[in-house]
Amino acid sequence: MTGPESEGSQVRRAVCPGSFDPITNGHLDIIARASRLYDEVYVAVMINQSKKGLFEIEERIDLIRQVTAEYGNVRVESFHGLLVDFCKQRDIPAIVKGLRAVSDFDYELQMAQMNNGLTGVETLFVPTNPTYSFLSSSLVKEVAAWGGDVSHLVPPQVLDALTRRLRKD
Repeated sequence: MTGPESEGSQVRRAVCPGSFDPITNGHLDIIARASRLYDEVYVAVMINQSKKGLFEIEERIDLIRQVTAEYGNVRVESFHGLLVDFCKQRDIPAIVKGLRAVSDFDYELQMAQMNNGLTGVETLFVPTNPTYSFLSSSLVKEVAAWGGDVSHLVPPQVLDALTRRLRKD
């Protein structure tokens, strides 16, 4: 037998963390790229109880599961607390983060060094596809709230959910 199940080999796991409120094509690009490099990729949806999101955690998880179903090796779970604890509980040695700009690197480097110092978890930085270098969930929500076209920035399922949600408010 060959592959991750063979004797002596280990399943290669990584996590892509974030709030994903909502997931964008930029997030999806990083997750897709990680899914080609790792046997299992966890998408960890951060629970921040001090912040009210547009979508509830379960809605975000459902949307992410829908748009990542084709990859077959992506698992989606929520977490609160330290990301390194999430990693330890699931035997995940690597965090994959997309970097849009130098300003992202400054913050993410500090987080990577702290995470590595706490538990030895490594962080891999993946440069964002230039098409999505400006993209953030906050920007998508703001543009959509003002009636702007975000159809090229989010998967179709997310666009539908976003349209329905903003129509209600």
